[in-house]
Amino acid sequence: MGVGDDGAILMAEDTARGTGPIVLLGPPGAGKGTQAKRIVEECGVPQISTGDLLRSHVKNETELGRLAKEFMGRGELVPDQLLYDIVAERLRAPDCERGFILDGFPRTAAQAGWLDAFLEHEFFDRSRPGKCLPFVIRIDVDYNELWLRLTGRRTCPLCGRIYNVHLQPPRVDELCDLDGSQLVTRNDDREEVIRERLLAYEQQTRPVAEYYQQKGRLVSVDGSLPVDQVAEQIFHAIERHARDRC
Repeated sequence: MGVGDDGAILMAEDTARGTGPIVLLGPPGAGKGTQAKRIVEECGVPQISTGDLLRSHVKNETELGRLAKEFMGRGELVPDQLLYDIVAERLRAPDCERGFILDGFPRTAAQAGWLDAFLEHEFFDRSRPGKCLPFVIRIDVDYNELWLRLTGRRTCPLCGRIYNVHLQPPRVDELCDLDGSQLVTRNDDREEVIRERLLAYEQQTRPVAEYYQQKGRLVSVDGSLPVDQVAEQIFHAIERHARDRC
């Protein structure tokens, strides 16, 4: 299972009870995507991305999608109320009964407050496992480590394999190990873009973290450790929360 036998036993017990809502916070490059996939596999709950939801609604031309497309077409942010309607519809789906992982939401303290109110009003029921307020895990990584992870990333244009010239370099500098293609730097991995992404994360997410910290529902894990050790921290935190929640 990737987190050790003890971790597997803990998670098997927790899975039977339901994990409840989980919010993952962390800057670009912290490994949220990797850890979210592990939680999905271990706990059997869906990962819900607001970006994916928006794209799906727009593609399927739903009423909410048409409204969102109007704002997106003008280069404007989708209003919170419209985003709330999209998220609420998804959270009412049967596969969220035992819990879910939110990716990309909430991004502001106001959105975090709405999520608490929504879950309390429509979902909170102490007699039903999994129906409780969000448990928030923040993956902390030192700025310099993030810089190396993000600026060092290179991609093979043919096979799609990803390298890091600082941390996991190819055998031959800037060439793919598999097909010898010249590696490329994606636009999102340019230094000026990364600098803006990290700054935006810090400005947007700090109030969200502070909101949950004041509520006593924020746990931080060390994201600079190897992937398996980060996962172990996360699963132990989830297991502790499962014992104490509701």
